Amino acid sequence: MLLVYIIMLIIGIAVGALTGITGSSGVLVVVPVLSYMGINFKTSVGTSLLVDVVTTTIVIYVYLRKKTLNPGIGIVLGIGAIIGAQLGSLIAGILPVLPLEIIFTAMAAYMSYYVIKKSYNIDSHGVRKMELSRNLALIIGFALSIPVGILTGVIGTSGGIMFVLIIMVFFSMKAQNMVGTATLAMFLSAASGSIGYYDIGHIDFLAAILIGVVALVSGYYFSIFAHKIKQKYIYRFIGVVFIIVVISEIVKIVVL
Repeated sequence: MLLVYIIMLIIGIAVGALTGITGSSGVLVVVPVLSYMGINFKTSVGTSLLVDVVTTTIVIYVYLRKKTLNPGIGIVLGIGAIIGAQLGSLIAGILPVLPLEIIFTAMAAYMSYYVIKKSYNIDSHGVRKMELSRNLALIIGFALSIPVGILTGVIGTSGGIMFVLIIMVFFSMKAQNMVGTATLAMFLSAASGSIGYYDIGHIDFLAAILIGVVALVSGYYFSIFAHKIKQKYIYRFIGVVFIIVVISEIVKIVVL
């Protein structure tokens, strides 16, 4: 039993670090470990979503306090994801997820290269991939957040790294602002997904509380740390996360 608590402690620290520094979901850590511990996949996913909800609250607080979060963009992306999540829960049985995962994997592979390359040539304004008006960028970002939400409803990913990708491509902001804004969008997406998994009884509340409490503390300190390091290191952290996502998705696609 002690080993279980130690594992939960380690998971919580890792989730807090991932969310606090890169704005990505803890699903990369929580689902594989809980599945290995014997918890079924759907329950592992639902638990991971609830952990994301808990962790993002403190991360959002830190980024708001540091004024490195754009609420407008985060809410627009989050609303798109909520709509997508509800659609995903309705069409989970007939929606072909594989094409979405392949497209996302290809995009993540390119972005890992792009982000790491750009980290060696960052200015004070961050990185902008496309030159668009703010209104057009918001419309496109909202539209792209809907399939992110669909993935939340279908396979339970809260879309943290996907929101980072959208913001990186369509909006001009510093690394810290990008992470904070993506975290707000992820909170809304994860909350919507958690409700869906709660309704079908696939959340392990004990595991979610144990991991979530540790991740709450970890996320707070790693969020503060993220504001003390140079932008280039945040971009490199994000690049590494993209690489991990690509490897994870390839393994999943090959196995399925």
